[in-house]
Amino acid sequence: MKLLRYGPAGAEKPGLLDNDGRIRDLSGFIEDLSGNALADMSWLEGLDVDALPQVDGNPRLGPCVAGTGKFMCIGLNYADHAAESGMDVPSEPVLFMKATSAICGPNDPIIIPRGSVKTDWEVELGVVIGKAAKYVDETDALSHVAGYCVVNDVSEREFQIERQGQWAKGKGCDNFGQTGPWLVTPDEIADPQNLSMWLDVNGERMQDGSTQTMVYGVAHLISYLSRFFTLHPGDIISTGTPPGVGLGFNPPRYLKAGDTVELGIEGLGIQRQTCVDDD
Repeated sequence: MKLLRYGPAGAEKPGLLDNDGRIRDLSGFIEDLSGNALADMSWLEGLDVDALPQVDGNPRLGPCVAGTGKFMCIGLNYADHAAESGMDVPSEPVLFMKATSAICGPNDPIIIPRGSVKTDWEVELGVVIGKAAKYVDETDALSHVAGYCVVNDVSEREFQIERQGQWAKGKGCDNFGQTGPWLVTPDEIADPQNLSMWLDVNGERMQDGSTQTMVYGVAHLISYLSRFFTLHPGDIISTGTPPGVGLGFNPPRYLKAGDTVELGIEGLGIQRQTCVDDD
C-alpha cells in the first residue's frame, strides 16, 4: 500500500494511492498518518480502496508521516560516499538528528539559507517506525517498520563541517528534509537492501546507487539505534546516501536558486524540488 498525506501545509489529510494512480481519502478511517495510526495498522485490513472517496485535481503532497518525534540520520553509511567525503568508513554507525521542522513535502522547495554557499543534495532511503523498538534484536528489527520512503537529506556543508560543533546546524535548516511522496508498506518492498536510487540536478544525473552498498543495513540500524533510545511510531531513520553529492566533485558543485532537483528510489516514488533563496 502507498500511503500519503495531501493538502496545504499544516492541514494535510491522510490518503492512499490506488492502483490507477489516483489519490483516495482516508479521513473516515484515521485522523492522520501519524504514530497512533502506524502503531496499529489493523484499519488497513479488508479496506475497500474503490469505495474510498476520490480526491479531485492535483493537490500538494505533504510529508508522508505526521508528528515525527525523532528524525534520525546515518552518516557515511556508503563506503564510496565516505571516500568522496575524505572520511573513513565508521566502525559503528554515525548518528545525527535533523530538526523535525526540516520535514516537508516531497515537492516542496529546497530553501537555501541566508549566507549559504554550499547547499548540497543527498538521496536516501527513509525508514518509518511502526512498532516501538527498544533493545531490539536484529533478526526481529524489520517487524518494527511501518514503511519506507524517499528522503532528500539536504545539507549545508559549510554549516555542517566548517562552523564547529556537531553536524546538526548544517542538516536541520527549514525544508532540508523532503519526505515522501508515499509511505510504502513493507509488503510491497521485498528487500530494502536491494533498491536502486538516483538523483538529478537540472536534468544531469549526479547520484546513481543502490541500497545494496550500505555499510550498515536497515535491520542493523534499527537494532543499533534501539540500544540508545526507544524508537517510537512515526520516527524516521534516514539511512545514508550513495556517492555523487556536490561535496564530492572536483571542484565541488552546490545548489543555487532556480536549480531543480529530482530524485527517486525503486518502488518508493519520485520527488521534484526547485531551489529558492530564503526571504
